[in-house]
Amino acid sequence: MSRPMIVVTGGAGFIGSNIVARLSERGGADVVVVDRLRAADSGKWRNIAKHAIHDFWAPEVLFDQLEQHGERIEAVVHMGAVSSTTESDADHIIHSNFTLSRDLFDWCAVRDRRLVYASSAATYGDGEAGFDDADDLESLKSLRPLNAYGYSKSLFDIHARAKADREAAPPQWAGLKFFNVYGPNEYHKAGMKSVVAQIWPKVAAGERVELFRSHRPDYADGEQLRDFVFVDDVVDMVLWLLDSPEVSGVFNAGSGQARSFLDLARATFAAAGHEPDIGFIDIPEVIRDRYQYFTEARMDRIRSAGWTGASTPLEEGVQRYVQDFLSRPDPYR
Repeated sequence: MSRPMIVVTGGAGFIGSNIVARLSERGGADVVVVDRLRAADSGKWRNIAKHAIHDFWAPEVLFDQLEQHGERIEAVVHMGAVSSTTESDADHIIHSNFTLSRDLFDWCAVRDRRLVYASSAATYGDGEAGFDDADDLESLKSLRPLNAYGYSKSLFDIHARAKADREAAPPQWAGLKFFNVYGPNEYHKAGMKSVVAQIWPKVAAGERVELFRSHRPDYADGEQLRDFVFVDDVVDMVLWLLDSPEVSGVFNAGSGQARSFLDLARATFAAAGHEPDIGFIDIPEVIRDRYQYFTEARMDRIRSAGWTGASTPLEEGVQRYVQDFLSRPDPYR
């Protein structure tokens, strides 16, 4: 009898490759990666090189392959997206983040297959209205993202809920609004890497690192707050959803506790065994009016749905990231 198959789009990317690693380790299903590896020297291929995947599909043949293997597919974990919040081609963003997601949702609905997908905290915009992940249609439509990336994710959340309300959804559909995720296998993301990864070379060398200065009187320099969440924690949430087919909806995926960029930088220096040396630079004007000073996930709804996992404390997560990955010759999971 053929083994079930789990398809992970964006499976060679940051969060996707960590999901692939865990699925491969636990067994029980053949894992298929859908992605583009780009230039060999980007190192993106290394994100999956240590794991025995069943197959690798190019995005342009995804739906042909889904049709060919439809009877074996148990679930699609859709992490593939244009994830840059500064991407300037809005048509490219909408095609990648909405149109493809919509078509996958419809395929899973018709084929009676489950779908777990990546939403984003960028759907909340400036956060003035809070970070409540209520997923009724009215609440989802009330969000005001600040960039095309956030809009594309919000548009799909609305589409998924509207389809579910009309009973035209997959047997399970679940989106996770990822907050500021950090951890191994993000090295190909260039300027979109987490702050830990971006400052690591200077921290390792014992040099000064620079954080953004505050341009608001109610926040001191470096005291801007984010919900930083270790990648292992969000992978736990994805696997819990795959093990909980009765759970559908859109949920926050964060730590539930806002911490400052100063906290994050100090934790990185501490993990390297160095005294902190931190300076400040102005936030670039091109993003200054869209810069968020506070994010914090409300985790009530996913816990009410049955999620019991613990959040990795910031200092522990940074220490694990630095000591188990960043500081080693081979930093890949």
